[in-house]
Formats: sequence, structure tokens, C-alpha cells
Amino acid sequence: MKSHRKVLRLHVPRRMDFVNITREVEAAVRESGVREGLCLVNSMHITSSVFINDNEPGLHEDYKRWLERLAPYDASPETYQHNKTGEDNGDAHLKREVMGREVVVAITEGKLDFGTWEQIFYGEFDGRREKRVLIKILGE
Repeated sequence: MKSHRKVLRLHVPRRMDFVNITREVEAAVRESGVREGLCLVNSMHITSSVFINDNEPGLHEDYKRWLERLAPYDASPETYQHNKTGEDNGDAHLKREVMGREVVVAITEGKLDFGTWEQIFYGEFDGRREKRVLIKILGE
């Protein structure tokens, strides 16, 4: 069995945004030489996420508005207990829980085995600094 590891480094200038990382993950699959297997993609930070959905700007705006209603940004410790630690990102931790930590995609005949509109996105909820995404590929 082959194993391949790649780390993406991202710096998102906005506090909350989504970045399509599908091409980078596809490149890692090609580099791995794996023809049949699995590809894990996960955020290595607790205020960001990796998820699969459609690359449609209106949907992404809907996500941002929905997440902001669920866990609005507020730096005060009265709103989020976590902010009593000196942080201002209590909302970002909650948004990450909703959007998820990782995705796993099957690799078939050397390619990611997606549904029709599926693509992989990095979700940032406490941006403005470098973060990492792990791509781990296993298979034959």
C-alpha cells in the first residue's frame, strides 16, 4: 500500500471565507500515484474546516450568513466564555463544529470519485494568519 502526505498552507485575509482547494487535492492524488484508495483532507486548526459542496457563490454567501446567525462574531467575554481566555474567536470554534473538520473522498482510477457538483473547500472562520490543511492519501 502507498501512503502520501502533503500539507497546504493558506493565508485567508478575511475573518471568514471559503477557498476552493479541489485542484490542489487533485494534484496531490496525481503525485501520490495511487489509483485506488482514499484521500483524507483535514484542517489542522480548530477555527477552520474542510467540507464538500457546490462551487456556487450564492451558496457560499448563504453559508456565511447562516453561520453568522448561528454564532455571530462578538469579541466580548459576555457572549462567549472562550473569549475570557484573551481570545476573540469563540464564534469561530462553533462555526468549525457545524462545518466539520475533514472529508474523505474515494480515489478510483487515479482520480477523486466525486458526485456531479462536488468540490472540496477550506472554510476559514478566524482568518488573517497562516493555517494548514493536511492531505493524506492511502491506497494502491
